[in-house]
Amino acid sequence: MEKRIKAGIIGFGRMGEFYLNEMERSGEWEVAYICDTSEASRNYASETYPGHRVTGDCDEIFADSSIEAVVLTTLADARMELIRKAIAAGKHIIAEKPLAASVEDEWKVVEMAEKSDVLTTVNLYLRNSWYHSTIKSFIKSGEIGELAIIRICHMTPGLAPGEGHEYEGPAFHDCGMHYVDIARWYAESEFRTWHAQGIRMWDYKDPWWIQCHGTFGNGIVYDITQGFVYGQLSKDQTHNSYIDIIGTKGIARMTHDFKTATVELRGVTRTETISKSFGGKNIDVLCRKFAAAIRASKPEMDLPGFRDSAIASEYAWKFIEDSRTHDLPSIGDSATLEQIRERRRNMKNGYGLLTRHSERIDDAGTNRR
Repeated sequence: MEKRIKAGIIGFGRMGEFYLNEMERSGEWEVAYICDTSEASRNYASETYPGHRVTGDCDEIFADSSIEAVVLTTLADARMELIRKAIAAGKHIIAEKPLAASVEDEWKVVEMAEKSDVLTTVNLYLRNSWYHSTIKSFIKSGEIGELAIIRICHMTPGLAPGEGHEYEGPAFHDCGMHYVDIARWYAESEFRTWHAQGIRMWDYKDPWWIQCHGTFGNGIVYDITQGFVYGQLSKDQTHNSYIDIIGTKGIARMTHDFKTATVELRGVTRTETISKSFGGKNIDVLCRKFAAAIRASKPEMDLPGFRDSAIASEYAWKFIEDSRTHDLPSIGDSATLEQIRERRRNMKNGYGLLTRHSERIDDAGTNRR
C-alpha cells in the first residue's frame, strides 16, 4: 500500500461524517483534521472519533504543509471562501455541491480552480454509480442505436419545504441538479431548449415539484421530473425513481429502491437484467478515484469537475425560473405542510430525515450537511 494521502474535512455534519468513514475504510486516506465552527459538532467528533485533531479554525488545516487535500462539506454560502483558501494553500479539493451560494459566485470558483494547479472534483454522485456506468457503456456499444431520448424521474417524500434547502435552493436545485447533470452526461452535449412546469405544493413560496423537457444541442430530447411531494402523509411511504434511455434501436432503463438498483438492457443482440446494491452516494468511489488522481498528479476524467457542477446548478436555476413564467398553481395549504413537518420530526424511518447528528448541529445553528 502506498503512503496514505493526508486530508482535512471542513464541515462535520452528515456528509462530513460519510466522508470520514469512507476515507478511513479505504486505507488510502489519513484524515488528520476534522473542522467545524459548531461546538456541538466538534464535541461529537471528539467523542466519536478520538485520535483526530478537531478544530474550529480551518486556517490550521490550510497552514499545515503535510495536508494534501481538503473535503468541503459546509453550507453552500461558506464554500467559495474555503475554496479560495484551499487553492491559495495548494490543497486539492473535494467539494459538495453547489460550489457557492449563487451562480455568479460558482463561476468565479470555476475560474479560480481552472487557473490553479490544484485538482478538484465535486460530489455529483450519480456519475460514480455502477448503474449509470453500465447503461452508458451499453449505449457506447451501439446496442440501442443512436441515443434519442433521456427520461429521468426522482420523486420521494424527501425533505419538506423549510427543512434544509435554504442554502441550496428549492428541491429542484438542491436535489434536482444531480439529474440535470446526469442528463447532460448522457447526452454529451449542452442544453439548447427547455420548458418547465412546476407547482407550489401546500402554498409554499417555491415550486416543490417540477417537470422540465427540452433538447440538447445535438438533438437529443430529455425530460426531468423531480419533487419531494410523493405521498408525504401516506401511511406507508414509497417513491418513484428511474431513468429510461431510448435509442433508435433499443432501450436501457434503471429503477431502484434505495437498497438495490436494477438495470434492464434491451439491445439488438443482448437482453440482460442486472441487480446489485444501490450504493448510496458512492462516496467510496469518489474518494478512490480522487486518490488515484492525486497520486498520478492529473485529473481523473471520470470525475465531475467544478465546471460540470456550475453548469448543472445554472440550468437547474434556469428551469426553476422558467417554471415561474408559466402558470404556477398552488395546491394544498400551510396547515397540511405543518402536519408533514410535525410527522417528519417524529418519524424514525423515512425519506430524507434529518439524522440526530444533523439535528444537533441544526440546534447549534451552523454547518448542517
